[in-house]
Amino acid sequence: MEKLVELEILGLSSNHSHSGSFTLVLGETEGTRRLPIIIGMFEAQAIAIEIEKIVPNRPMTHDLFKSFAASFSFELNRIVISDMKEGVFYARIFGQNGAEEVEIDSRPSDAIAIAVRFDCPIFCSEKVMSEAAVEPSDDETQEEQKAKSAEVKASPKRDSGLKDYSLDRLNQMLDKAIADEDYEKAARIRDEINKRN
Repeated sequence: MEKLVELEILGLSSNHSHSGSFTLVLGETEGTRRLPIIIGMFEAQAIAIEIEKIVPNRPMTHDLFKSFAASFSFELNRIVISDMKEGVFYARIFGQNGAEEVEIDSRPSDAIAIAVRFDCPIFCSEKVMSEAAVEPSDDETQEEQKAKSAEVKASPKRDSGLKDYSLDRLNQMLDKAIADEDYEKAARIRDEINKRN
């Protein structure tokens, strides 16, 4: 079985380069790497509502999933961000239906919105972490990193022309974005580098 890394939600910020999308930043519970994932507005809202313990007037889709699971005695054990292909993340939801373990394919944003409702752990494969995670600068404490990750940061300029840069230049830009803790920009640069490999 492949090694899994446990993650926690560090922050959620609007993504200024992709209108209507958000950057979800996950961090290792036993390390310093960060995994930024671009998600849609609906999923970001679903995650934020549960984290803030806001009760909507009517159940949202992920709340409905939880009620449905409870009605059929389905328990959620964990979610795993299992793969990444061409910059797209894939996840699996693992649950228990009596004695049988059930595995369900999911988008990571939906899986995480469900995980926060079930208070179950979030994992990522080491393979995905090694390909997609970014390392924050060394001179900051973990508390400072968490606080900065949770802030909504405005990107000073859009990076629509990433395809025009050389691979060496992109790697330099990635190092700078990580040092500046601009995980949103780092995720875009990482995705452009991965497209070329």
